[in-house]
Amino acid sequence: MARPKSEWPNKVLALIQSGNHTAAVAQIKVAPTVGDITRLQTLLEKLPPSPALQQLKKFVEEERALLAAPRLHRAP
Repeated sequence: MARPKSEWPNKVLALIQSGNHTAAVAQIKVAPTVGDITRLQTLLEKLPPSPALQQLKKFVEEERALLAAPRLHRAP
């Protein structure tokens, strides 16, 4: 049975769109899976560019790399 896709990326995107970047960063730091962060990156690409968004995209990429590292396993 297939597991449904997480709503996490959409919820974090809503935080970003509302301008609450501090809460978004906190949520990104505890992202459930690499796939969720990847889906968030896809959603971020659709937003209009801004300096704050560029900085957030860089942070998301760094967190994705950290989470994807095999030595950093997060317990469910």
